[in-house]
Amino acid sequence: MTTTSNPTIEGPSFLALQVRDVEASAAFYESRCGLSRVRASPPGAVVFATNPIPFAVREPLPGVDLDQISPRPGAGVALWLKADDAQALHDRLEGGGVPIAVEPFDGPFGRTFGFLDPDGYLITVHD
Repeated sequence: MTTTSNPTIEGPSFLALQVRDVEASAAFYESRCGLSRVRASPPGAVVFATNPIPFAVREPLPGVDLDQISPRPGAGVALWLKADDAQALHDRLEGGGVPIAVEPFDGPFGRTFGFLDPDGYLITVHD
């Protein structure tokens, strides 16, 4: 192991949401959002082939009760995912009954909107 006199953080390298039902959440992100699973994931998790940073859903850590988190899981954290066509994804999600939390708008990162996943996480999508 190499040590330096002034270690620094380089940036995010992995993102995971703790969810109530890993398979149901994985199916949501696959069927509704178009993500693909990687071949092998750690026990209790499903990792998706996202770039540049892997994204996953996983079982809650010991002591985490998602039903006791108010107002919703992830409140205070901004999770943004990039899409090749944010407006088309919005239309598909809205047409499928997925709650839209932020209607589409044009911003500095392109077309942007927010939806709530099955566990209530606010996911922002942009293109």
